[in-house]
Amino acid sequence: MSLVETNWLEKNIKNVKIIDCSWHMPQTERDGLEEYKNQHIPNAIFFDLDDNSKKNIELPHMLVEINSWEKIVSKMGIKEDDEIVIYDNSDVISSCRCWFNFIYFGHNPKLVHVLNGGLKKWIKEKKKITNDLTNIQISEYQSFEKKEFVKNKESIDKNINEQKFIVIDARSKERFEGKVPEPRKGLRSGSIKNSFCIPFNLCLNKDKTFKNKEELESIFQSCLENINEKNIVFSCGSGVTACVLALAYSLINDKYHPCIYDGSWAEYGII
Repeated sequence: MSLVETNWLEKNIKNVKIIDCSWHMPQTERDGLEEYKNQHIPNAIFFDLDDNSKKNIELPHMLVEINSWEKIVSKMGIKEDDEIVIYDNSDVISSCRCWFNFIYFGHNPKLVHVLNGGLKKWIKEKKKITNDLTNIQISEYQSFEKKEFVKNKESIDKNINEQKFIVIDARSKERFEGKVPEPRKGLRSGSIKNSFCIPFNLCLNKDKTFKNKEELESIFQSCLENINEKNIVFSCGSGVTACVLALAYSLINDKYHPCIYDGSWAEYGII
């Protein structure tokens, strides 16, 4: 159950840990933390996607070291057996990146959910919001890495000839085909050889909820002969929307373990 609905969260709000992982593309000039301070779902904790990524590296949103992750989650007051619901107020559904991070670092996938439709749907349904900051009791979170859930540039290059897994890119068709320049400086246009493209927005309705199973199956069948394929790696610009595709695919293939190319085009496209 990667997704939960707003009514489910409203009924279970006292039994879960809630995370606001709103992150916005730089050109939007929006600040997720400031928006969280202004209004959020009661008891929500803010997860800063930029701040909680690897430091002292030019690549954005790279996974932190395991000891850093344990400190981050402990400061959030989350324990290993907590059920977690993650939401966002972002056009790029940034909650999915936080969802992936928890699964990568060993939290039980059955206990990690994304709120379908996020904060916009919650507010539209006139459910309760607040600007009260959540009181956090620091925990001693312990984790472990599922390193098979992440690919690096070396494995991506090696796979071009070996073709042991399928690479699907979440960027727009125009960026994938090299018809428009990349928004980040210092990157060439184009895509990984032999990869496919499913723009992440194709998996979403206008209200940013995920499309139903039948619609998602049709979308993924444009790239996959077998809808039960397990060896799929998702990529994008900086590792955020790749996780949107990973979650979407998990909705139609419950045997799939999310796997992403963490560096994505921010690494692969360096000139």
